[in-house]
Amino acid sequence: MSNNRRDFLKLAGLAGVGLASTGLSGCAASSSASNLNYIQQQARKAAGRQQFNMSGYAAPKLDKVRIGYIGLGMRGPGSVVRMIHIEGVEIKALCDLRPERVAATQKKIEKSGQQPIAYSGSEEAWKEMCDRDDLDLVYIATPWHLHVPMAVYAMEQGKHVAVEVPAATTIEECWQLVETSERTKKHCMMLENCCYDFFEMLTLNMARQGFFGEIIHGEGAYIHDLLDLNFAITSETEAAYQDNWRLRENGLRNGNLYPTHGLGPICQIMDINRGDQMDYLVSMASNDFSMGPKAKEAAAKDSYYQQFVHMNFRGNMNTTTIRTKKCKSIMVQHDVSSPRPYSRIHLVSGTKGIARKWPTPAKIATSHQRWLSKEEFQKVEQQYTPPLTKKLGEMAKKIGGHGGMDFLMEWRLIDCLRNGFPLDQDVYDAALWSAIAPLSEWSVANRSNSIDVPDFTRGAWQKNKPVDLTFAGGGTTNVKA
Repeated sequence: MSNNRRDFLKLAGLAGVGLASTGLSGCAASSSASNLNYIQQQARKAAGRQQFNMSGYAAPKLDKVRIGYIGLGMRGPGSVVRMIHIEGVEIKALCDLRPERVAATQKKIEKSGQQPIAYSGSEEAWKEMCDRDDLDLVYIATPWHLHVPMAVYAMEQGKHVAVEVPAATTIEECWQLVETSERTKKHCMMLENCCYDFFEMLTLNMARQGFFGEIIHGEGAYIHDLLDLNFAITSETEAAYQDNWRLRENGLRNGNLYPTHGLGPICQIMDINRGDQMDYLVSMASNDFSMGPKAKEAAAKDSYYQQFVHMNFRGNMNTTTIRTKKCKSIMVQHDVSSPRPYSRIHLVSGTKGIARKWPTPAKIATSHQRWLSKEEFQKVEQQYTPPLTKKLGEMAKKIGGHGGMDFLMEWRLIDCLRNGFPLDQDVYDAALWSAIAPLSEWSVANRSNSIDVPDFTRGAWQKNKPVDLTFAGGGTTNVKA
């Protein structure tokens, strides 16, 4: 029996598992017909042939990177301001549904000499921007459901794409990104900034140098109390989620909806898509104990919130566990509505050592079964701090963006495009890391039964090379103070 046929039968067999409702509120079951259709569809796609391998792909060099931005709400303007500090960048166009946001962002950079054209006032204005022939990169910072339509259209117009997290919200959308990137040979990078945070970069380099031995297990999370922010009403003067779109996502979906911040750095350390691959996952969610009561409380004071009172808000806490093809494990948690201190966990566990970032301060331990002392930690940090951090770390902290990691990510993206280097994050990472959300929804709805994770590389993970932090011959792009 061929591997493809065996994989298909394995996937199809899941259709009859766990389809009955558990009776718990917020845990609706799917029909066997829809599950069978979904599983068969993903089996056929994963068993197909890769059009072109975008992992390790070096696109033609760009002397200047001409950028157009779509979305100038909470994330876009900060990136525009950071980008003007990077050599070889031209901000050619700015697009947002609301004209005042475009005008405000233009004003932020007017002293730089950049004069981007404004696109606004229409829900189709972003297409007009993408149709321009003087853009190399489209930077997308819009609500989640717009990411894939915009990214696909931009790639089809010959542009590279950088898209905010998560890159996609359904498995079908993940495949759209993969197949469009392969067909057009245009990069599609998900802007997972946490891969460029300082301790995550340190532990990645430590893993590359064998400090942890064989990596056995990793943990990540998005523990971030967004309850008040999700219920904030968007106004011209308040940076909230327009039309409360993120709150609506939590009212319609029950799963690990925002996995990539914790998952991305762990996947790079464990060589996922580049030497190992996810095999299957299981996911469990608690019921909601925060958002529903918050909606009722808000509605009692303002009738605007009445629309949220009858939403079926889902679990406060989701825990998803993943097993890899090489029999290693990953745990990812999601909680945006409990009063817990912020955490992405970032735990790396190997045969020779362990590292954990939260709760702070970060800690490292070796086989001596104790945490390193402050002095020992500093020696390890000095030895394993990667070249990117040494080169730009202090400048990144000054320019900003989540303590500097946003700037490091954007500098690295531009430097790779200008030098014709492969990107640290490719379209397969964007698809796989984003896919955890819809897959976790399936598992939660089916009494936490396991579900296979599609292989978006279609087998190429076995030969793809791990992410490189040596930057041999690279790092040529300068930074403007």
